[in-house]
Amino acid sequence: MKNILSYPLSVISYLFFFLTLVIFHVIQWISLKLGGYKAHKKSVDYFTLVLMRCLDILGSRFSFENTHNIPEDKPCIFVSNHQSLYDIPLITWYLKKHHPKFVSKKELGKGIPGVSFNLRHGGSVLIDRKNPRESLVKMAEFAKYLKETNRSAVIFPEGTRSRTGKPKKFAVRGLQILIRQMPDAVIVPLTINNSWKLFRYGMFPLDLGIHFKLKVHEPIPVNSSDPESLIALTERTIIKDIE
Repeated sequence: MKNILSYPLSVISYLFFFLTLVIFHVIQWISLKLGGYKAHKKSVDYFTLVLMRCLDILGSRFSFENTHNIPEDKPCIFVSNHQSLYDIPLITWYLKKHHPKFVSKKELGKGIPGVSFNLRHGGSVLIDRKNPRESLVKMAEFAKYLKETNRSAVIFPEGTRSRTGKPKKFAVRGLQILIRQMPDAVIVPLTINNSWKLFRYGMFPLDLGIHFKLKVHEPIPVNSSDPESLIALTERTIIKDIE
């Protein structure tokens, strides 16, 4: 019965998903033009919430675990494993007061209503993986922007999504740059669980009843150790709680 229901419910969920992308593309444009960053930020917050609610149709649910105090008076570097595209709205909504900005590949900067607009205009950085030199410059500029505005970075060091939930080896270059350029920041490891299960059968049908989990680990001051040790500790912290 579950497999049968997944087909029509996936169609309905996708319909609302694409409507949300288009509607909030327009809302973001209006918000940015009329209200600047603050209004645009608010529109993105609710954009991500509605994207999550589109999965209610599939019986999905979301939980957020945080027993630590994340500082708001300094930038954070949120470092997370990566399991699906829904990791992004999950992080954006639950950590919205920290103004999370994503390190993303440049291909996502065009062609996706709502998402591409936010990546281009919301403060995130788009990098070309085929151009390492340009990427290094952009990451340094990104770090400077975060320090000046007291906003936070979100980086997925695995680079690509894990299709099975099994963590991939971290690619550390981008994270090293942020650490070196932001000595007063804190690293906040994040562990995401079950997100990959939504797409266990591919893009269609979507699986039903997935429990998305986001766990926040204890913040680590960047100036507490050398970059290599910090990255190794962060990777171990994230991986140990992957189910």
